[in-house]
Amino acid sequence: MSTQESAPLAECGAPEGARAVWLRAADGVRIRAGYWPGDKVVLVLPGRTEVIEKYGLVVRDLAAAGWGALVVDWRGQGLSDRALADPLRGHVGDFAEFQRDLDAVLAFAEGVAPGPMPWLAHSMGGCIALRGLMRGLPCKAVAFSAPMLGLAQEPGKLRALGWLARLARPFRADRGYAPTTSAGFGLPSMGFEANNLTTDPAQFERMKAQILGDPRLSLGGPSLRWMAAALAEITALAALPSPEVPALFGLGGAEGIVAPAAVRDRVAPWPGAELAEYPGARHELLMERPEVREDFLARVLALFSR
Repeated sequence: MSTQESAPLAECGAPEGARAVWLRAADGVRIRAGYWPGDKVVLVLPGRTEVIEKYGLVVRDLAAAGWGALVVDWRGQGLSDRALADPLRGHVGDFAEFQRDLDAVLAFAEGVAPGPMPWLAHSMGGCIALRGLMRGLPCKAVAFSAPMLGLAQEPGKLRALGWLARLARPFRADRGYAPTTSAGFGLPSMGFEANNLTTDPAQFERMKAQILGDPRLSLGGPSLRWMAAALAEITALAALPSPEVPALFGLGGAEGIVAPAAVRDRVAPWPGAELAEYPGARHELLMERPEVREDFLARVLALFSR
């Protein structure tokens, strides 16, 4: 049994018996992980801005189906270490940093969870997961919820962001907020009618209440350097073949954050991969209206149980 220092974990609708710990990545960055024990365990890899507590109801549903869970706060969000003096500015120098977090979580899992785990990865977590799979990390099967394999923005705008980041980098100005974003960018300032995350009002209010109730969990816009790093990783991954791991992809018909075409392009050549599409659903299938989230999770667990 691992002996990591205990970390805080707020009540979030998940079952009792959780263990939250501080882990150290190889570069010394402190990250938080939440573990719900079970005879079989799912590794949950969240998206940008997300926190362990946000997945409380997902952990509850996994437990009801007989699964434990291991969930991570990536560096720069949740209660994990943040890189800049402004804690609301999401920043990494390179997406390779997230692989250090993933390695730390898997090292912890070796001491508490049985065998290779299946992975459930959302948005940015899907991008990180795909790189991890291409590195040959152990994984029984993988389910992707709207993976960040492309961004739903005009190609010209994305090229301009990359160009701007290259100009700004020698002056360290790429640590500033990406254009059109700010400290208040995203869920904290978002109203339900304009949100691009979910069509379920109850889930939206629950997510918003979590970060308003504990501002330490909040995160604003990304830095320009984060955007450049994300674009570089997306481009690099697109050029590589798919790993031979059983896979499920979920995608909402009203997706507005990641690029649906990039997801479909990845599914097509992936041996045996399944794509589940949900008309009218938005970005967060696991936080969607009940009929969407229940169907998607049922498909996830069917894959994991095979």
